[in-house]
Amino acid sequence: MDTKIGDVNSEWPANNNLGCSPSTKSVACPSPNGHAGAVAPTNSSSTLGGHLARRLVEIGVTDVFSVPGDFNLTLLDHLVAEPGLNLVGCCNELNAGYAADGYARSRGVGACVVTFTVGGLSIINAIAGAYSENLPVICIVGGPNSNDYGTSRILHHTIGLPDFSQEYRCFQTVTCAQF
Repeated sequence: MDTKIGDVNSEWPANNNLGCSPSTKSVACPSPNGHAGAVAPTNSSSTLGGHLARRLVEIGVTDVFSVPGDFNLTLLDHLVAEPGLNLVGCCNELNAGYAADGYARSRGVGACVVTFTVGGLSIINAIAGAYSENLPVICIVGGPNSNDYGTSRILHHTIGLPDFSQEYRCFQTVTCAQF
Protein backbone atom coordinates (compact mmCIF):
# COMPACT_ATOMS: atom_id res chain seq x y z
CA MET A 1 0.00 0.00 0.00
CA ASP A 2 3.01 2.33 -0.14
CA THR A 3 2.95 2.55 -3.93
CA LYS A 4 3.30 6.19 -5.00
CA ILE A 5 0.44 7.47 -7.18
CA GLY A 6 1.31 11.11 -7.78
CA ASP A 7 0.79 14.62 -6.48
CA VAL A 8 -2.33 15.35 -4.47
CA ASN A 9 -0.98 18.44 -2.70
CA SER A 10 -1.94 17.09 0.70
CA GLU A 11 -0.51 18.30 3.97
CA TRP A 12 -0.77 17.05 7.54
CA PRO A 13 -3.48 19.07 9.32
CA ALA A 14 -2.03 21.84 11.48
CA ASN A 15 -4.11 20.81 14.48
CA ASN A 16 -3.15 17.12 14.13
CA ASN A 17 -6.85 16.22 14.06
CA LEU A 18 -7.29 13.35 11.63
CA GLY A 19 -10.89 12.60 12.43
CA CYS A 20 -10.29 10.37 15.43
CA SER A 21 -12.81 10.92 18.14
CA PRO A 22 -11.97 10.55 21.83
CA SER A 23 -14.31 7.54 21.87
CA THR A 24 -12.09 5.55 19.50
CA LYS A 25 -10.97 2.66 21.69
CA SER A 26 -10.00 -0.18 19.36
CA VAL A 27 -7.56 1.66 17.13
CA ALA A 28 -4.95 4.14 18.26
CA CYS A 29 -5.36 7.52 16.58
CA PRO A 30 -2.45 8.55 14.38
CA SER A 31 -0.08 11.39 15.05
CA PRO A 32 2.26 13.27 12.72
CA ASN A 33 5.34 11.98 14.54
CA GLY A 34 4.60 8.44 13.38
CA HIS A 35 3.43 6.98 16.68
CA ALA A 36 0.69 4.34 16.61
CA GLY A 37 1.89 3.11 13.21
CA ALA A 38 0.27 5.99 11.35
CA VAL A 39 1.46 6.95 7.90
CA ALA A 40 1.45 10.71 7.43
CA PRO A 41 0.65 12.02 3.95
CA THR A 42 3.48 13.76 2.14
CA ASN A 43 3.28 17.12 0.39
CA SER A 44 4.17 15.86 -3.08
CA SER A 45 2.61 12.45 -3.42
CA SER A 46 0.23 9.95 -1.92
CA THR A 47 0.14 6.21 -1.47
CA LEU A 48 -2.26 3.66 -2.89
CA GLY A 49 -3.70 3.13 0.60
CA GLY A 50 -4.32 6.85 1.00
CA HIS A 51 -5.93 6.97 -2.44
CA LEU A 52 -8.27 4.08 -1.57
CA ALA A 53 -9.24 5.79 1.68
CA ARG A 54 -10.04 9.08 -0.09
CA ARG A 55 -12.04 7.33 -2.82
CA LEU A 56 -14.11 5.46 -0.22
CA VAL A 57 -15.02 8.79 1.39
CA GLU A 58 -15.78 10.32 -2.02
CA ILE A 59 -18.33 7.60 -2.84
CA GLY A 60 -20.07 7.99 0.51
CA VAL A 61 -18.48 5.38 2.75
CA THR A 62 -17.99 6.61 6.31
CA ASP A 63 -17.55 3.24 8.05
CA VAL A 64 -15.25 0.41 6.92
CA PHE A 65 -15.69 -3.00 8.57
CA SER A 66 -12.41 -4.79 9.11
CA VAL A 67 -10.48 -7.61 10.67
CA PRO A 68 -6.78 -6.78 11.05
CA GLY A 69 -4.17 -9.16 9.78
CA ASP A 70 -0.53 -8.89 8.85
CA PHE A 71 -1.31 -8.55 5.13
CA ASN A 72 -3.57 -5.50 5.60
CA LEU A 73 -2.03 -3.53 8.49
CA THR A 74 -0.45 -0.84 6.32
CA LEU A 75 -3.75 -0.23 4.55
CA LEU A 76 -5.56 -0.02 7.89
CA ASP A 77 -3.10 2.71 8.95
CA HIS A 78 -4.13 4.72 5.89
CA LEU A 79 -7.83 4.19 6.58
CA VAL A 80 -7.44 5.33 10.21
CA ALA A 81 -5.58 8.44 9.03
CA GLU A 82 -8.32 9.47 6.59
CA PRO A 83 -10.68 12.13 7.96
CA GLY A 84 -14.25 11.05 7.39
CA LEU A 85 -13.57 7.32 7.69
CA ASN A 86 -14.31 5.26 10.78
CA LEU A 87 -12.68 1.86 11.03
CA VAL A 88 -15.05 -0.64 12.66
CA GLY A 89 -13.24 -3.68 14.04
CA CYS A 90 -15.16 -6.94 13.69
CA CYS A 91 -14.77 -10.24 15.53
CA ASN A 92 -14.41 -12.24 12.32
CA GLU A 93 -14.40 -11.82 8.57
CA LEU A 94 -17.90 -13.14 7.96
CA ASN A 95 -19.28 -10.56 10.41
CA ALA A 96 -17.36 -7.82 8.57
CA GLY A 97 -18.83 -8.96 5.26
CA TYR A 98 -22.39 -9.06 6.55
CA ALA A 99 -21.93 -5.68 8.25
CA ALA A 100 -20.79 -4.21 4.90
CA ASP A 101 -23.81 -5.88 3.25
CA GLY A 102 -26.20 -4.27 5.75
CA TYR A 103 -24.41 -0.94 5.41
CA ALA A 104 -24.83 -1.09 1.61
CA ARG A 105 -28.54 -1.77 2.04
CA SER A 106 -29.03 1.24 4.32
CA ARG A 107 -26.39 3.70 3.02
CA GLY A 108 -25.94 2.81 -0.67
CA VAL A 109 -22.46 1.26 -0.61
CA GLY A 110 -20.51 -0.79 1.95
CA ALA A 111 -16.84 -1.59 2.40
CA CYS A 112 -14.81 -4.19 4.26
CA VAL A 113 -11.11 -5.02 4.65
CA VAL A 114 -9.62 -8.42 5.54
CA THR A 115 -6.28 -10.17 5.25
CA PHE A 116 -4.91 -12.54 2.63
CA THR A 117 -6.43 -16.01 2.08
CA VAL A 118 -7.63 -16.85 5.60
CA GLY A 119 -9.57 -13.56 5.66
CA GLY A 120 -10.68 -13.61 2.04
CA LEU A 121 -11.92 -17.18 2.14
CA SER A 122 -13.75 -16.47 5.39
CA ILE A 123 -15.60 -13.43 4.01
CA ILE A 124 -16.52 -14.90 0.63
CA ASN A 125 -19.99 -16.14 1.66
CA ALA A 126 -21.07 -12.63 2.66
CA ILE A 127 -19.62 -11.18 -0.55
CA ALA A 128 -21.37 -13.84 -2.64
CA GLY A 129 -24.65 -12.98 -0.90
CA ALA A 130 -24.18 -9.27 -1.60
CA TYR A 131 -23.37 -10.08 -5.23
CA SER A 132 -26.53 -12.17 -5.60
CA GLU A 133 -28.56 -9.23 -4.24
CA ASN A 134 -26.78 -6.72 -6.53
CA LEU A 135 -25.48 -4.80 -3.52
CA PRO A 136 -22.46 -2.52 -3.96
CA VAL A 137 -20.00 -3.94 -1.44
CA ILE A 138 -16.31 -3.18 -1.84
CA CYS A 139 -14.19 -5.95 -0.36
CA ILE A 140 -10.49 -5.14 -0.03
CA VAL A 141 -8.28 -8.12 0.71
CA GLY A 142 -4.61 -7.73 1.58
CA GLY A 143 -1.96 -9.71 -0.22
CA PRO A 144 1.69 -10.69 -0.07
CA ASN A 145 4.39 -8.14 -0.83
CA SER A 146 5.16 -7.82 -4.52
CA ASN A 147 8.63 -9.28 -3.92
CA ASP A 148 7.01 -12.55 -2.75
CA TYR A 149 5.38 -13.26 -6.11
CA GLY A 150 7.28 -15.70 -8.28
CA THR A 151 9.55 -16.88 -5.45
CA SER A 152 7.79 -20.23 -4.88
CA ARG A 153 7.71 -19.40 -1.17
CA ILE A 154 4.94 -20.84 0.95
CA LEU A 155 3.70 -18.02 3.16
CA HIS A 156 1.54 -18.13 6.25
CA HIS A 157 -2.17 -17.51 5.65
CA THR A 158 -2.00 -19.64 2.49
CA ILE A 159 -3.28 -23.12 1.78
CA GLY A 160 0.26 -24.48 1.66
CA LEU A 161 0.95 -23.84 -2.01
CA PRO A 162 3.22 -21.20 -3.53
CA ASP A 163 0.32 -20.14 -5.80
CA PHE A 164 -1.12 -16.86 -4.51
CA SER A 165 -4.03 -16.78 -6.96
CA GLN A 166 -6.44 -19.33 -5.47
CA GLU A 167 -8.35 -16.68 -3.53
CA TYR A 168 -8.52 -14.39 -6.56
CA ARG A 169 -10.02 -17.22 -8.61
CA CYS A 170 -12.67 -17.84 -5.94
CA PHE A 171 -13.72 -14.18 -5.96
CA GLN A 172 -14.00 -14.11 -9.77
CA THR A 173 -17.25 -16.06 -9.65
CA VAL A 174 -18.98 -13.94 -6.98
CA THR A 175 -17.86 -10.37 -7.74
CA CYS A 176 -18.30 -8.03 -10.68
CA ALA A 177 -14.64 -6.91 -10.68
CA GLN A 178 -11.32 -7.97 -9.21
CA PHE A 179 -8.07 -6.01 -9.10
